[in-house]
Amino acid sequence: MRPKILSYEDLEVWQLAMTLAEQCYQLTAAFPREETYGLSAQIRRAVVSIPANIAEGYGRNQTGNFLNFLRIAQGSVRELETHLLLASRLKVADAQKVAPCRDVAIRVSKMLRALIRSIEDGPSTPHSRPTTERAIKHPPLTTHD
Repeated sequence: MRPKILSYEDLEVWQLAMTLAEQCYQLTAAFPREETYGLSAQIRRAVVSIPANIAEGYGRNQTGNFLNFLRIAQGSVRELETHLLLASRLKVADAQKVAPCRDVAIRVSKMLRALIRSIEDGPSTPHSRPTTERAIKHPPLTTHD
């Protein structure tokens, strides 16, 4: 039996996105000073928007709104991945230090995609309309690979 979801904080994808944010903040803390307002700021903005959009969408209490915010979070993951790749290519950060952040970003992306699909597919009972509450109470089990 899956645990009951009472808040966005109970969503595994939100929890992992918060971990990703922590990792990216630690990574960017070691960036050169000249990147404080450049790539470092871009990475931090992108990573913070992932769990923030999950939380905001959850709080809207409408399936359509929740899906929209999950898609925005998905876009922020792609933005983050691009910034991380660029940081590595520009030698602003060592590729080995960037890799764990990229790995977690990929996991978050897969979880978001699975949650979006689960909500879009709706409940498995015929003639019932999906609601945010029903979709959120039973998020999909995801693998973290």
